Amino acid sequence: MAEPGIEPTGAPLADIVAEAERVLDAAEAQGVPLRLIGGVAVKLHTPAMSPALARTYGDIDTATVKGQNRPVTDLMTGLGYEPARQFNALHGATRMLFHDRPNDRKLDVFVDGFDLNHSIPITARIDVEKRTIPLAELLLTKLQVVEFTDKDMRDTVALLVGHEVGDHDGETINAAVIAALTADDWGLWRTTQLNLERLRDGVSTLDLPEGDRQLVLARVDSLWERIEDEPKSRRWRLRSRVGDRKRWYQVPDEV
Repeated sequence: MAEPGIEPTGAPLADIVAEAERVLDAAEAQGVPLRLIGGVAVKLHTPAMSPALARTYGDIDTATVKGQNRPVTDLMTGLGYEPARQFNALHGATRMLFHDRPNDRKLDVFVDGFDLNHSIPITARIDVEKRTIPLAELLLTKLQVVEFTDKDMRDTVALLVGHEVGDHDGETINAAVIAALTADDWGLWRTTQLNLERLRDGVSTLDLPEGDRQLVLARVDSLWERIEDEPKSRRWRLRSRVGDRKRWYQVPDEV
């Protein structure tokens, strides 16, 4: 149900990718800083995705900066979404939820940062891309997952097949950004290391052309080399002494 005084501008679309683009178009038109994250964001960046990497998408995940709760709520109710009022009242400083009842989906809005197993500053460079968070941060939201799933594997491989690894943005994965973040957080570095190792092993299980498989392995090696070359902070060095003896990641709350 729309907020009082806000007329819906159409119901959410059944096609989740088309619906995500409808939301982004409306956000841009209204000047609301909203960017896509998650699997649908990966899909937007890889339109020629190999069938071997295709997967279904359950929900739409987005991000915004602090101070935008009311504009985001107005945007989403105007697009036919129902706010999760109690959840948003309790957690709105970091996260908001909106329900798409006709399609039995939800739209998640992460406010300012992304805190699951690790904290990723996904909106610190929100102006780099117009539709999604930057590729570096998008990749890192996958590499920070401790329980790395098949969906995470496919999304990560899709990004690495479709984009070079370098030290700039655009349609390149900015390894300098990933290296800087992991050099200051040993826990994030450790989970990233584990998942890059999983990628090296797991890419062989996907029905990819050999050229794509070798490309992924080369880009994994290039990214890891850049991460290792980055000077580590004092905080990183102190935490590294403890290593795996203490849990290095946070366990996210169930929504």
